[in-house]
Amino acid sequence: MAHTHGVARVPLEGSLPVDPAEAAQFASLPLQLEADELLIVVEGILSRGVSVDSVFVDLLAPAARRLGQHWEDDDCDFLDVTMGLWRLQEVMREITLRFPPPRNGPVLSRSALFAPAPGDSHSLGALMVEEVFARAGWQTEVLPECKRKELLQTLADRTFDVVGLTLSCDCPNASLADLIAAMRSVSKSPDLKILIGGRMVNARPEVVDEVGADGSATDACGALVLAERLVAAPLLSNRPGA
Repeated sequence: MAHTHGVARVPLEGSLPVDPAEAAQFASLPLQLEADELLIVVEGILSRGVSVDSVFVDLLAPAARRLGQHWEDDDCDFLDVTMGLWRLQEVMREITLRFPPPRNGPVLSRSALFAPAPGDSHSLGALMVEEVFARAGWQTEVLPECKRKELLQTLADRTFDVVGLTLSCDCPNASLADLIAAMRSVSKSPDLKILIGGRMVNARPEVVDEVGADGSATDACGALVLAERLVAAPLLSNRPGA
């Protein structure tokens, strides 16, 4: 409401990357600090001219992966990991509100839908990738708590150039291959590109070919580069005031 009425001023977005040493130090903080305290740390990083994309990809995403590693190593219980991920998601949501994607400039026809694989309860990865694509000018949508029926119905009803599925837990190849085949079968777009990513895919890149996906990337920026290579982007028009 404050932004709408001009009370608060949206800061300018920077262009510097996150320092890797700082990212390593930050990775443990979601288990120690509350969301508002984490946000103060991130605000300090942004104030030095670090880009929002780098904060998402090089700071928050590694912290989320570290939480997953703590779970696998049995260093943290389920509640600790869940709360840590929730805090990171709250920070990302607040940063997104303060630094919205640019609304002027050329309108591109590329569109993308993102979702965690049905049955996967972690939506942070899908939300993060969606935000990176939106900031690059894509028309985007995310299904944060995706059911198979909802995903297939959305693809049947609307046209998307790319669908990105995130997998934070193991998924049998047969199940994932069946889902991808069903997505292509019902898709309103005849040339749908399907990207998959997440811990399981990063550990076994051959899964991409085994399940019939079109590609994968280790992070959101890599996914954007791949998608822009797979999908041509004809210029449609200029936004009002551009």
